[in-house]
Amino acid sequence: MPNVITHNLNVLGSVATSTMTAWRGCLVVRSAPQPELPLVLYDMEACPYCRRVREALTALNLDVDIRPCPKGGTVFRPEAEAAGGKQLFPLLLDPNTDTVMYESRDIVEYLFRQYADRPVPGYYRLRPHQPVLGSIGSAASVLRGLRARPARRPEQPLHLWSFEGSPFSRLVRERLCEYEIPYTLHNLGKEHWTEVGPARQRIKPGPYRPIPGGKRDAFFQQHQRVQVPYLEDPNTGEALFESAAILDYLDRQYGQS
Repeated sequence: MPNVITHNLNVLGSVATSTMTAWRGCLVVRSAPQPELPLVLYDMEACPYCRRVREALTALNLDVDIRPCPKGGTVFRPEAEAAGGKQLFPLLLDPNTDTVMYESRDIVEYLFRQYADRPVPGYYRLRPHQPVLGSIGSAASVLRGLRARPARRPEQPLHLWSFEGSPFSRLVRERLCEYEIPYTLHNLGKEHWTEVGPARQRIKPGPYRPIPGGKRDAFFQQHQRVQVPYLEDPNTGEALFESAAILDYLDRQYGQS
């Protein structure tokens, strides 16, 4: 398992990142129906502009296929350039509307308009100070998820249940990005203010009961708890909770020293 002290320090850095970004990407604004064809996001985890798009996806509870494109990456960067004409991130592909789009502001506006039929909420609109705080937030996480690291390639994409503001989930997304491992990001944002807080210490006391019929309810029915990150690897049949355990698994299964 990863060194406990190092892991806890990384968690604290990730908490600082979420704090710098005002904990956007935690609560669901409007749960949008999943499109017929999956959205695809060419993404760099440590990039503050990519983070804005992932925050909006959590706010809409939309799943997305992530194609990690860290600096120095060779797996998906050429594919992104072929799709959009340049290696600039974030890059969103929506096969449901034949949309290919750069620029975080445009992508966020598109997602809310297309999938929630509403303008961008004030909390998610770009403010002049946000890029600066976003960059400081990335620095707080020591720019993990920025540069590619040697790794083996899985035959099938992995599946990660997460929400953008989760400090523990961020650690897993950073490693997946560095390893250039594609995955489906299943957003599992908090659907009500009473769900705010860690999985074992939410604001509302007593046994946890998610809102019936929602994504969290479906997850709860299957696992008898709602906790992120949760990783499934169809290549090995492995299924894991807890960020430290997931990171250890990814390093053993896919990392190359």
